[in-house]
Amino acid sequence: MSWASEFPDVLLCRPTGLVVLTGLDTTYNAVHTAIWDSFCNNRRPDRVPLQFRVLGADHEYPKCKTKRTSYEWYMPRGVLKTGWMSKHLQQVPAVVVCFFDLDWDEVMWKERQMECATKVQIVRDSLSGRSTRVCVVLIQKNAPLPPGEDVVAAERAASLCSSCELSAKSLFVLPLTDHLLGYTIRLENAFYELSQSYYHTEARRVKSHKEFLNKTTHQLLYVRHQFKIAFFNELKQDSHTALKHYKQAYGHMLELRMHDTNILEVKTIGGYINYKICRLSFQHNSPLDAISQFRKHIDYFKSRAGNPELAFENCAWMSKQFQVFGDLFDEAIKLGLTAIQTQHPGFYYQQAASHATVRKQLVEALKKNDLHSPSPNPLELLDKLDFFGQRPWRQNHQSIDPPDALKERDGILALQVQELKVDHSWLIIPLLSNAMSQFKKYKSARMKRYLMVQMGFEYCHAKDYSKALTLLSRVTFDYRQERWWLLLTNILSTELKCSFLTAKVQDYVTTSLELIGQHTLNSIEDKTRIQMNLIRVMSGNRPEAEPDCAEECTEKARQLWKVALATSDPQIITIEMHNIVPFVECKTQFTQSSFTTNQEITIQVFLRTTCQFPIRFSKLSILLNKQHYHGKCMLNDGNGITNDNTIAEGGDLYLVPGVIKTHSFSFVPDQSDVGQTLEITSVALELGNEGSICAILLWPRGGGDAVATPLSQQQISHRFPVKPITDPTDWRSIQVQASTKLVSRPAQLEVTVAHCSPCLLQEVYQMTVNICNKEDTPIKGVEFDLRMKSGQSEDSKTHLSVALDCKSGAQDSKSCSLKINFGDIAVGESITRDIFLQCDDVGIRNFVAQVSYDIEQSVNTHAITCRCEKSLIVDIDVVKPFDVNLKMNSLLFAPVACIHSDEPFLIQAEMSCLSPWTIEILNTELNLSQSVRFTDDEVESQLKGLSVESDECVNECQCLVAYPTVSPSINLGSYVITWRRSSAGTTIPPVTTEVPLPVANIELVPVLVELLTPSCGYIQKVFPVTYEIHNRTPYSQELEFSMDNSDNFMFAGHKHVRILFKIASITIAMFLIYFFRFISECFRSQRSTCTTTLFRCSLVTWLFLGSMSTSSATLTAWMVRSRTCYPLTSSSARVEKKAAVEPPSSLFEIHFWSICILRFVFFCK
Repeated sequence: MSWASEFPDVLLCRPTGLVVLTGLDTTYNAVHTAIWDSFCNNRRPDRVPLQFRVLGADHEYPKCKTKRTSYEWYMPRGVLKTGWMSKHLQQVPAVVVCFFDLDWDEVMWKERQMECATKVQIVRDSLSGRSTRVCVVLIQKNAPLPPGEDVVAAERAASLCSSCELSAKSLFVLPLTDHLLGYTIRLENAFYELSQSYYHTEARRVKSHKEFLNKTTHQLLYVRHQFKIAFFNELKQDSHTALKHYKQAYGHMLELRMHDTNILEVKTIGGYINYKICRLSFQHNSPLDAISQFRKHIDYFKSRAGNPELAFENCAWMSKQFQVFGDLFDEAIKLGLTAIQTQHPGFYYQQAASHATVRKQLVEALKKNDLHSPSPNPLELLDKLDFFGQRPWRQNHQSIDPPDALKERDGILALQVQELKVDHSWLIIPLLSNAMSQFKKYKSARMKRYLMVQMGFEYCHAKDYSKALTLLSRVTFDYRQERWWLLLTNILSTELKCSFLTAKVQDYVTTSLELIGQHTLNSIEDKTRIQMNLIRVMSGNRPEAEPDCAEECTEKARQLWKVALATSDPQIITIEMHNIVPFVECKTQFTQSSFTTNQEITIQVFLRTTCQFPIRFSKLSILLNKQHYHGKCMLNDGNGITNDNTIAEGGDLYLVPGVIKTHSFSFVPDQSDVGQTLEITSVALELGNEGSICAILLWPRGGGDAVATPLSQQQISHRFPVKPITDPTDWRSIQVQASTKLVSRPAQLEVTVAHCSPCLLQEVYQMTVNICNKEDTPIKGVEFDLRMKSGQSEDSKTHLSVALDCKSGAQDSKSCSLKINFGDIAVGESITRDIFLQCDDVGIRNFVAQVSYDIEQSVNTHAITCRCEKSLIVDIDVVKPFDVNLKMNSLLFAPVACIHSDEPFLIQAEMSCLSPWTIEILNTELNLSQSVRFTDDEVESQLKGLSVESDECVNECQCLVAYPTVSPSINLGSYVITWRRSSAGTTIPPVTTEVPLPVANIELVPVLVELLTPSCGYIQKVFPVTYEIHNRTPYSQELEFSMDNSDNFMFAGHKHVRILFKIASITIAMFLIYFFRFISECFRSQRSTCTTTLFRCSLVTWLFLGSMSTSSATLTAWMVRSRTCYPLTSSSARVEKKAAVEPPSSLFEIHFWSICILRFVFFCK
């Protein structure tokens, strides 16, 4: 890059105060080395920003100039001296520290004190005229005592400060203890305060000169002084004050008068100040201020180019400005600043590369002139300039006109000659690389591709052809997809040039295939030349050189091609055609969307070229997803790559541009592929000789148009059926059909599955299969397959049992499919078989019944065995045969929530028929658990042999008794029903359905009351009523019961009884009842007061009467034993404690009632 646009390192670095350490022997003294390491090594970011140097006490520092007292006759010769910043950063210290080994208890204290004072004076003499701070650090072996306790140390410290002319704040002690780093950090903080004081003094000293300046003759000094003040404040780490003065310096610089002699100096210093302003703005987290400042800076200077003969200098300066600002922006982002897609460093790197490219173009124009460096060289003092931005042949000159026109002309010529030596491509490439990284980071794909293309061209100009080829090959795919043919043509032409110069055969062939096609925008002459070179390469010869190639590069490429083509091993180049836009197009289709096994499969291949003259390919092959078909779709052309129209013996692959060539392949399908899809995986077209160089052009699936994606071709082939080609010359009418279905030959059978639906749950369901042969020849290997339809659930709830033997297999075989071998069937013969299934869950079952067989067929003199299949869907609805409702009742048929131990209760089974078919109940039984038993010894089914039709309901009842148990609930067992469909024969096994009995809550009661009455009673006759009361408690009880009067009858017996109820005893209470009138009248008179009487009396007999027929005057009721008992409750129990030897008993009152169902016979008079 141009020398004037460079930024010095002292400007780019972060200014930090300089502290010089003297008196340390880091070479031979280990203690001093440890002290120096604690200052300079492993400095964390939280330590004060200082830089340290170790120098000798007699080191010569830059001499201080004589202070000017007046600027009246002073004419500035430049803005900023080249060595001023480096002088204050690296040479002039803010603080000089004198290290001296001296303990407070030193024996020779006076001598050592004088020695220390001498060294301090030497340092002061070397810094004469400067306000650098000087301090002393005493290195002591012992740790100091707390302040105020060591009187000797205080006296000697005061004496030392007096002899060295130091203030007490400039004397420090560094004890050599284990905490050396801690003491070092404390010393650093003290040095930092001293350095801030120094730089503050220097800034004020420069600021004091302002009153001596005038804007007429001292405009440059206004800029210089403000820059120095800002720089001293940066060293002081006061960035806000520094930014303010940098902005003032920039404002004064804009007021300078610019002309050709000083414009370079103004732009150089302006760039430096702008860099400082932008850097501090980013540091203060004000990116918008930095961006605004930079835009104003560029807008002001971009039109001030200066001398037109040195216009490249302005481009170099602009490029550097954008590059440096991009670096600042990127550094701020790394420190936490957030950028957006429309504002990030990539734009500035791109602009920097753009100006560098313009600079390169200007230099290209200079190459046309025969320029020679003048003598003597005007640029001899280029590295020894006094001021930034001045010309080396006229330094310290500020007039408008140059002092010597001849020297000015020679200087311009020398700058042009020097610029011609610069390789600008290697300046542009890093900028483009940085810009591309930024655009990639912020997901700007188009800009990234654009920059990659520019980088590829620059690598090509820099003669790094391999990298250029790599970069350009990455972007061509996107431009093909978006059909930017002009861009694609230019990129491919550059790729062809790079591949020729690097002798990369595969890249050269691939690029040539695209450039000779119809979509590239080359001239006809270029396409013809490229095609001829392609044929030369495929024939094993070296291609001709590409245009615009340098002679030395062409000669080197010829040697590379000679080596690349001299190998004896064949070079096979595989080219994926869907990744490029080639000159040859291919479309492949199956002639039908499906083929049967007794048909030949036919595939048609259509080829078309769009190059300039005919070309011959060597081999055409189609690869299918079944490897055993590969050898059946192949065509060879034995003539090789020639230009004549000779037809080869094996086939003709000579393609004329614009003419569609069609080739057909036919083969007999393999019977094992029935039901599968046959797909074209790829189409391969070979160009060249397999023995030397051969290019295999590979189209995935069935190929397609050159500018269509494989996805679109695949969608078209599946969306539309294959249409017959009406016009073989219309390429667009040809559709790609890359797949076909191989189906079995249509079966000539009659298959029926007869059954009587719906099927009842768990029954053995019979189906009859009938197969009749309608073929012209016998069929062999007939198999019947019955399975559930795909998608049907096969979990435990829908488990099926299918078997051939209804008696043995239906219960044992548990599978969801069935296969039956029917053997051979003659022409017209029918075979019938019965199959059975059993369903364990309700719902609709979908079965697929499939019959397959073999039959001999001939296809084009080929005898084949075809496997034929026929399928049908069998739908079976499975329903429940009946619904069983089990209830627990008392002996009076009243529902009970719980049962009592040793007391009979009823289990009532109510069965409702849901089947549309009549069901025959063969038997019912109760499988009781060990907790209950039957009241009778022999129990028979009440529904045995009963036939139940749809919507009918049958009941049966059994009396059970529960054993005493400690469990609060018991399992009663199950109810087992054995049944079958009435229409089924005896060969069908019956079905056993088991229904679980309800879980019963059981209670243990203390008292049981039993009512015993005669089977019938008569008016005006004595009716005996007996109550048996059982004591079930382990204690004696006192019992009291009473009988209330009634107007309908009178009774004889104890009306009120109180007895002692012993352990496990039975008490009998007997009454004689005498009825006054017919019981129906009694019932009518007592119906309304029955409820109140029931709860008022301690004992009530409730007469429940059946309906009376007035026509026959017959009243019917049923008499059963009734036992009713109630446990103690809080509302009915009265507990009295008695003193006795035996266990205490409880006195309680029992409220109960009995239900008497009487049967009376009455004859009307």
